[in-house]
Amino acid sequence: MTRGFSLIAIGALLALTATQTFAAGDPARGKTKTATCVACHGKDGNAVDPQYPRLAGQYADYLAQALHEYKDGRRSNLVMKGFAATLSDQDINDISAYFATMPTKLQGLENHIQGE
Repeated sequence: MTRGFSLIAIGALLALTATQTFAAGDPARGKTKTATCVACHGKDGNAVDPQYPRLAGQYADYLAQALHEYKDGRRSNLVMKGFAATLSDQDINDISAYFATMPTKLQGLENHIQGE
C-alpha cells in the first residue's frame, strides 16, 4: 500500500512540474511581441533567407526551449542571446505559442543543408 501511494505521489509531482515547466502561452499576446522576430524570421514566421530558421508551425515547446537556451547561453548566437535576454518566461511562452499556430511553408531539407 505504501509503495503504491509513493508511486502515485511521484506521478502527481511530475505532472505538476511538467505543467509549470510547459505553461501554455497565448498566441494573441505572442503576436504583439514579435516585432524584433519578424525582421529575420518573416512576418508569418516563414523566413525567406535560408540562414534564418522558419518558426511557423514548429512545436511551441521546442521554440520555447530554444529561446530559453539562447537566453541562458546554452545556445550560442549573440544576436539571439540579445533578443532573448529581454524576454520574460511568459513572453517566451506567448511568442512560441504564436509561431506554433502559424501555417508552415517547410517542405524538406533539400537545398537547405550545407554542402548540397
